[in-house]
Amino acid sequence: MADQDIALMAHLMRRAGFGAPYAELEARVANGYEATVEELLNPERQPELDLDIMLRYKTEWVSKAGLEGQQEEWTYRMINTKRPLEEKIALFWHGILCTGHAKCENPRQQEFEIDMFRRDGLGSVHDLLLGLAQDPAMVFFLDNCMSHKDAINENWGRELLELFSMGVGMDGQPNYTEDDVKEAARAFTGWTVANAMPRYPYGRYRSQFIYDPSDHDDGEKTFLGETGNLNGEDIIRIVAKHPGTARFIARHLYNFFVADEPQVPAWQHTPPRDPELIKKLEDEYFSSNYNIRSMLRVLFNSDGFKKARFAKVKSPAETVAGTMRLVGDFTFPKPGLNALALTIRYMGQDLLNPPTVEGWHTGREWIDSGTLVERINFTADNVGNLNLPGVRAIVERLRAEGPTLSPERLVEGCLEQLGAYELAESTRNELVALAHNEGEVQTGDEKFDTRVAQMLQSIVATTEYLFA
Repeated sequence: MADQDIALMAHLMRRAGFGAPYAELEARVANGYEATVEELLNPERQPELDLDIMLRYKTEWVSKAGLEGQQEEWTYRMINTKRPLEEKIALFWHGILCTGHAKCENPRQQEFEIDMFRRDGLGSVHDLLLGLAQDPAMVFFLDNCMSHKDAINENWGRELLELFSMGVGMDGQPNYTEDDVKEAARAFTGWTVANAMPRYPYGRYRSQFIYDPSDHDDGEKTFLGETGNLNGEDIIRIVAKHPGTARFIARHLYNFFVADEPQVPAWQHTPPRDPELIKKLEDEYFSSNYNIRSMLRVLFNSDGFKKARFAKVKSPAETVAGTMRLVGDFTFPKPGLNALALTIRYMGQDLLNPPTVEGWHTGREWIDSGTLVERINFTADNVGNLNLPGVRAIVERLRAEGPTLSPERLVEGCLEQLGAYELAESTRNELVALAHNEGEVQTGDEKFDTRVAQMLQSIVATTEYLFA
């Protein structure tokens, strides 16, 4: 089994999932890269998590009445899912099609929205945007329930265009005008939520979307060059077929799955990092009838993706979930999940509660002096814990290589076990020198386990380990 095959598979699993321990990488390499891509792209073929077990042990997940319980459940899902791309695509859309707990009519509605992303996030962009327009969490979050035919609220119409579909412009040219925003808002009047039902005696009822024709502006409208008695469905149809939407979605996919781009507001005047791959994704967007699964198939099998190793700073959610999948902890809903979910928050990503409707700024903006310390302490504490099964597996695999290891091999072996990580030559030399200072590496020595754990800790504390 070629080392490069392992490295490529590790890259795929970090991007299309949350990483994988070495034994899983070996099994996937044996199955083949393209076959693994197809498995990931069709998550429904893999078993779901056993929700009955989850809810039996974590009763606060049942009502979903508060933010922390929902964050716990999602963290647990990311760690344990057999459908990693399903959770990854939900995370992708949550960072773009944002609602937040800070302005939430009913916290459980956000969970229903994330379920929609899991269910429909690999399908048609048209269908997803239409579902979003009828999602009670979004209708409330962006005030469309406060938009009436005689008193238009532009929030939803504006964010649909600016942040959710096509962006403000492309190649220096605007994609839409202020008049388009107003006409879109008019078309969505009457799209609202039903009056809340009393919560007693059976608890909170799920909010429902309704269309109120008596509150709909049925006058003539002109939107992006089309004129007529346009309604919300017409707006979504026109948006979905716009070339700006193809470019915007393609760049978001690239930024999330391939390599860090500048922040979204700069895209209007900043060309893509890989124009060739973006063009392929745009073409696939139209030829597949706006299908995200088809676009990701092109992306994952492209040379641009395969060569973009360690070109992305890991998000907090990826850092925490990936570390847990590596070390084999929290494979059961045990105490401590709340602290684990809060760790994602302390690293700068308060799941289900983004700072604004724009979502989170990504890439290097994930890192500052506080979040850097949080990342290093968290990852080092876990990969250095010899009681965790994933760490034990790394130690035993290296021990099985023979009675002695060279300092160079100790470093290289730990890098392989962490997912075929690469270090700058200067960083690698420092770690090799560190291993030399500890003397000959005897795998039968009582200090061997500790030396492996300390080397793992040294690696995860490097700048290189911030990247995926």
